[in-house]
Amino acid sequence: MTQKRSLYRWNVVAIFFFFMLLHQTDKLLIGPLKGPISEDFGITNTQFGLVISGALIVGTILYPIWGYLYDRFARAKLLALASFIWGSTTWLSAIVRSYGGFVATRASTGVDDSSYPGLYTLVADYFEPEKRSKVYGLLQLSQPIGYLLGMVLALMVAPGLGWRNVFFITGGLGLLLSILIFFGVKEVPRGRSEPEFAGLEEFTQFKFSWAQAKEVLKKRTMWFVFLQGFAGVFPWNVITYFFFDYLAKERGYDEQSVLMTMAPVVLILASGYFVGGALGDWAFKRTRKGRILVSSAGVLLGAIFLFLALNTPIEARGLFFVLMALTAIFMPFSSPNVISTVYDVVVPEVRSTAQAVEYFIENSGAAFAPVLAGIIADAYNMGTAILWVSITAWIVCFLIYLGALFFIDGDITTLRAQMAARAASDMAGPSG
Repeated sequence: MTQKRSLYRWNVVAIFFFFMLLHQTDKLLIGPLKGPISEDFGITNTQFGLVISGALIVGTILYPIWGYLYDRFARAKLLALASFIWGSTTWLSAIVRSYGGFVATRASTGVDDSSYPGLYTLVADYFEPEKRSKVYGLLQLSQPIGYLLGMVLALMVAPGLGWRNVFFITGGLGLLLSILIFFGVKEVPRGRSEPEFAGLEEFTQFKFSWAQAKEVLKKRTMWFVFLQGFAGVFPWNVITYFFFDYLAKERGYDEQSVLMTMAPVVLILASGYFVGGALGDWAFKRTRKGRILVSSAGVLLGAIFLFLALNTPIEARGLFFVLMALTAIFMPFSSPNVISTVYDVVVPEVRSTAQAVEYFIENSGAAFAPVLAGIIADAYNMGTAILWVSITAWIVCFLIYLGALFFIDGDITTLRAQMAARAASDMAGPSG
């Protein structure tokens, strides 16, 4: 690989990092703003949960459509469109004045939330399989940092400008990024970074086919990926949208205490994406089960430390912080490794579709997590809702990962054989 191409692919990563950072800030900002938004509209925890679930449901429905489009057309241009939609719908949600209108406009922000499969598959075609989890971990640093940036905006900017004006700012950034992506990111042939094609300057372009899309459902590893996805995002949605309010109302933290506690915890969580991805790549080089093993360890340890943290006495703030920091480092281990696992077993021309189906199944369950948590919080308290939804989901994920260990080797071997056969056919083509 030439130095120029290597440098360019990191420029693409940088652009995508800022896209994800600001998009996640906009998406997750509503959690830290739960208090003023609820007061403005006079709504309950359950009604606020419906606001979150609306966007998740829309995003869920559109995942298969985005996935299909990404496998058929230029992913970079579609990502620019997604960024434009993000900015536009965020502005709409800042304009409306009724609760019903806010539910509808926030639901419309889910249209672009299902755009990530194209981003991840485009990155996969820039980086070799043994490097992908690290890159995904680096990109996913943007998610918790975006949440932290959202907290800063909610605590330091929103009180002066108002929560609506904050949404105008983040929406405007989405519109600007759409221009940057449109002109700054180039498409790359699907499968370009597969090791079997390393010595080929020209090779047959992979094109979407329904036959290959159906083959995804026959991959037994993907069955377990789909199952863990359904349960795995429940904790993220519950913690993201309720933990800020939980600290303030049930543990008695003022705004400064919330920021001083959550800022370092979120930064630690951000590092967990890269650490988990790096460990996944390291383990993958030693055994094809490596990424699954790292993922299973992450969910188990995350569940243990969250249980201990939420059962810590309110006055023991130091211990609570330490246990939440330990929870945070392990929580993200699965995320970059699951994405890489999908691409380890699925052919390049249907990877966006496969990823989109996985996210569709994830969000089919997760769309109801905020409402479920809201109902439990109204019946008991937010601490109980966060604890039992999260612990139950992570234990289920751990058991599912154990099942995946039996099939991952065979499915990876099958993909590598397919890629080798295609490369051999391309090399034989000119002289055939």
